[in-house]
Amino acid sequence: MTASAQAGQRYTPLEMLARLVAFDTVSDKSNLPLIDFVEDYLAGWGVSSVRFPNETGDKTALFATVGPQDRGGVVLSGHTDVVPVAGQAWSRDPFTLHVEDGKAYGRGAVDMKAFLALGLALVPDFLAANLKTPIHLFLSYDEEVTCLGVVDGIAAMGKTLPRPRAVIVGEPTMLDICDAHKGVRTFQTVVKGFAAHSSKPQLGASAVHAGALLAAELDHMAEDAKQRPDTSGRFDPPYDTIHIGTFHGGIARNILADRSELLWEIRTVPSSDPEAGPARFAKTAEKVLSRMRSTAPSSAIETQMTSDVPGLAPDPGSEAERLAMRLSGRNHTIAVAYATEAGHFQQAGLPTVVCGPGSIDQAHQPDEYITLEQLAAGEAFMRKLMAECQAG
Repeated sequence: MTASAQAGQRYTPLEMLARLVAFDTVSDKSNLPLIDFVEDYLAGWGVSSVRFPNETGDKTALFATVGPQDRGGVVLSGHTDVVPVAGQAWSRDPFTLHVEDGKAYGRGAVDMKAFLALGLALVPDFLAANLKTPIHLFLSYDEEVTCLGVVDGIAAMGKTLPRPRAVIVGEPTMLDICDAHKGVRTFQTVVKGFAAHSSKPQLGASAVHAGALLAAELDHMAEDAKQRPDTSGRFDPPYDTIHIGTFHGGIARNILADRSELLWEIRTVPSSDPEAGPARFAKTAEKVLSRMRSTAPSSAIETQMTSDVPGLAPDPGSEAERLAMRLSGRNHTIAVAYATEAGHFQQAGLPTVVCGPGSIDQAHQPDEYITLEQLAAGEAFMRKLMAECQAG
């Protein structure tokens, strides 16, 4: 649909949610059809937007401003990608919104296309309000896999884009205000050994044995982390966690493995040093590699960080926190166990909170849903934001 065809097109939040859910934006697919729709819809209301594509051009973030263009306002940020549905027992088409018994079902309905639908559906009202403080809409990609879809747009804020006063990342929190979450770094470690007959291990180096030593060190690190709990009492569990997701290697029982691979992660509380764990692992890898090279000089251990999602640290009294409290009617903040894009905004010096409609308990599940009650509460939140920005 072209911009001219959409000129003046209005949607209720539920109708907009249905449009967004209909786009299959699982993270391994392009989000361009959804972005094309949103861009055209905004253009139909005279709202221009800026794209921030990835290197291959098959995905892009989108930034748009409703209201004054010469100043920073409030960013409503949400990701367009969703998790896969493959292997899940859905009772209905996951990409067709289905409303029943006070719930709207569909992949991404709560995580987090409902927040985007609310912001987009209310664009005509934002425009009619003659805002003194602008409302910025920021749609990202790849949140479910790397959280890197926001970084180019954030880098432009204060340069080619206005620098915002506050950022609200609309992950589902039941409209509670989250001011803290753990950071997460993910890693791939590849161990290259040298194959030999298992009867003569001195002629090679087993990548599986080396990988097992590295896995054991990660387990030791995980146990040691329990002895350094976060004192805030806000996290469950209250310490850094270290997890090995996969460990593969070897081709036969009687052959020294020439390759193994570990995929692992570290989730850190805001008070922890995110560099400490990887540094300790690297020292152990050096010792293991030295042992391997004593019999197989060509051995190697290579670790690559595959994602780096910074944690969100409490910022009491920030403009984002005070604004969200007024809009939601809450007088306290929460911490959550999952990671979001909020840490990237905070690292750029932008006051940021996480606050959105719906429950994270329904996210990533078959028959994912948001209640119509929460959707209505989210609309009330947005209309209070509109009133605040109208007043200046």
